[in-house]
Amino acid sequence: MRSTSPPPIRRVRFTWPEQFEPRWTPDVPELAVAANAVSLLMPHAEPYIVASVRSATNDLGDPDLVARARSYAGQEAQHHGQHRRYNDHLIGHYPRLVSVDRWFGRLFGFLRGRGTRFGLAFAAGFETIAFVAARWVDRNMGLFRGAEPTAATLFLWHLAEEVEHKEIAWDVYEASGGGRLRYAAATWTAGFVLAASALLAAWVMLAQDRRIWSPAAHLRLLRWSLSFVFAAVPVMVVSSLPGHHPSSLVDPSGLEHWLDYLDPSTSTVPEWALP
Repeated sequence: MRSTSPPPIRRVRFTWPEQFEPRWTPDVPELAVAANAVSLLMPHAEPYIVASVRSATNDLGDPDLVARARSYAGQEAQHHGQHRRYNDHLIGHYPRLVSVDRWFGRLFGFLRGRGTRFGLAFAAGFETIAFVAARWVDRNMGLFRGAEPTAATLFLWHLAEEVEHKEIAWDVYEASGGGRLRYAAATWTAGFVLAASALLAAWVMLAQDRRIWSPAAHLRLLRWSLSFVFAAVPVMVVSSLPGHHPSSLVDPSGLEHWLDYLDPSTSTVPEWALP
């Protein structure tokens, strides 16, 4: 069923201790490395996506879609704001990430020059991949057992909202002219950007942790990467076919209702913890 209501904007703020441990999944530290690598990309990817969607908002003829697009942009602004604050702690611990962060900025500066239509297609494709990420994490929630709860909450809150607004960037793209070939090209571009950027940042963190030559670290990252690729590629292909709409994608059962526990008085989400 297609959603017609704008998603709520939850103004969540996370508090990080001064001595925060960036390897926040002690049982499988490579999971934190992978998540941290993705986090480093968010303050660059999500402003680009938000700007692309906002650029089309005034030309949309459907007031309901305008309201949904504005709420979507508000949610994404909350995401990259919280990730930027988190990334300050990461870069403080991994100074070499400064150069990686600057490279991400140049990369998305280049993408901004590709035009509004490509930006909207990139936003729709990126949201498809983000939805797959939420479904993959939902199926592998056991990896978060023993994780530092604030960090786990940041990433799972973000993914839960990706599920919540999975249709909106697509609907804005379609209402702005759409085009399956452009969408397919932008989706595979988004997938390549995400994979290459995360790999680069992960290598920098592993090198500083003196685990770059650890076979166990690389085997875990390879296993998870292949698992994600096998989950993502079919969805990326299907989503490019005529007649597809994101509403046909089955929501992950674990993350789907977590946001129902939002505290309306504080606009906060429950802290995630697994025994």
